[in-house]
Formats: sequence, structure tokens, C-alpha cells
Amino acid sequence: MSRRVAAVDLGTNSTRLLVADVDDGRLKEVERLLAITRLGDGVDRSRGLAEPAVARVDAQVGRYVDRARELGAQTVLATATSAVRDAKNGGEFLAGLERRHGVRTRLLAGEDEARMTFHGVTSARPLSGEAVICDIGGGSTELIAGDPDGVNYAVSLDMGCVRMSERFLRADPPTSEEIAALRRQVAEMLPTDVPAGKLIGVAGTVTTLATIDLGLDEEIPERVDGHRLGRVRVAAELERLAAMPLAERRGVRGLMPERAPTIVAGAAILVELMERLGTDALMVSERDILHGAALSAAELP
Repeated sequence: MSRRVAAVDLGTNSTRLLVADVDDGRLKEVERLLAITRLGDGVDRSRGLAEPAVARVDAQVGRYVDRARELGAQTVLATATSAVRDAKNGGEFLAGLERRHGVRTRLLAGEDEARMTFHGVTSARPLSGEAVICDIGGGSTELIAGDPDGVNYAVSLDMGCVRMSERFLRADPPTSEEIAALRRQVAEMLPTDVPAGKLIGVAGTVTTLATIDLGLDEEIPERVDGHRLGRVRVAAELERLAAMPLAERRGVRGLMPERAPTIVAGAAILVELMERLGTDALMVSERDILHGAALSAAELP
């Protein structure tokens, strides 16, 4: 029996909504929305969620909950990841969302985040062999390896596009020394035991680079999903975007202005990852942890 649910992804960089109909593990999108809210601003340094960031996300969640209920969602599940994991006031933040908006909340450990991403990706495109899914978020990067039988490797790394931007990229535009230092740190943090498999990329850094590569004015999920994004193209975009001042980067075709401050770090992480895995290209997936969260919401009483 089909059940309409809503999932809210409380990411370090963005807050997203998915309203979907779920029937026996199959998921059909009704509406998907995104806002750049930067919940994780300064968390890497302060280990706390800043009041302005909390206010931005709280207001956005309120709008999403209203919209989900307008569309008939029976359950709203809000999942929190890296920024809330790192913050000493993360539990208080989630309790406030539950109290004010009547949502269910779940704080995901790194491996739980990875497995939820795997389930979201494979909900539309079951694997035919070995695959490695990479999810470059604002605060962390998840790597998940699996096959048609499920997940056999999962790791969450404390490097995301917001976190690494705050740590390394201070000049405008970033200096070559800053980019090199960031890439060295990423290379040091990447594991050496990731299983071999077809690389699948999800989330904002990957879909944005695919949007730019396709020459689109804005992200069109039907065009982006399944796109083959080459390592050479990612490296070229990293070089091009890193050379631009932030104000110029905000005007790049296919790049949301709000993502301009963090896309350079995201692209650097992706290039290093592709080099470490020895892959020339990845396949872009529009399905990710948000879809996995919707599947989880459908299982709630």
C-alpha cells in the first residue's frame, strides 16, 4: 500500500525536502526542494551551531513542513548529519525542531549516513555489479561500496566542502598554495582500502559540476541523472573556478550563487578521490541520502 511521506535533510550546507510516495520499497517523487542555509557555518572551529544558522534552518524547516502537509504527507522525518554530529548543541537543536514543527528527527552516525545514501541511490537504479558511491557533503564525505547484495564497505570522513573551505581557502581567489594544501590534506585523509567498483557520485558538488559540464543554466534532474562526469573535466573546472574571485564565480552558468563559496573545495575533494580510486569518470545520481530517508520515513509507525 502506497504511503506519502516527507524527508528533510538537515545538511551542513543545505536544507532539502523530498515528498514522495513509497510502496513496497519503491519510491515516486512528488516534490523536491532545496535551500542553501549553511547550518554548519563555523562548526568546525566552534563546535557549536550558531544562532543565525539555527534560525535560518528552523524557518526553512517550518516552510517545508507546511508544504509537506499541504501535499498530504503522513510522516515528516528530518535527518541530521555532520554539522549536528559535531555541535555541542546539536541535540538541543533537534529537540527544538520536534517541539516547534512536530517532525520526527534522527541524528545519523557516519556509517548510518553512508548506508542511507546507498539505499537512496539504489532505490531507482539497482546495482548490477560492484559500485562505489561518493557523497561529498558540506561537513563530511561518505564512501560506500556495495553490490546487488548490499553494502560491504562504508566510511565517513571529516572532510566536506564547507569544512575544507573554512580550513584552507582564505584568499579571494584562493592561492595556488591554499589549493595545494587542501589537496594534500584530502589525499592524506582518503582511505587506501576502498574496494574497486563503478564510481557513482551524489549530492551538490557532483550535481553542480555535472550541470556546468552539460552547459545548463540550472540543474535539471532528468538531464543530470546518469551523466558521465570525467576526471579531466572536473580537474579543468577546479582550475577555472579557483582562478575566479568569489563575485565572478557567483555568476558562472550552472552554478547556484550560494554554492560559489564552497564549490572549489568540493571539486578539489572530488579530483583527489577520483585520482585515488584510479577512475576516469563517474556516473551522477540524483538519488541520494534524501531518498534513503524517505524510505526510512515510510517504515515509521
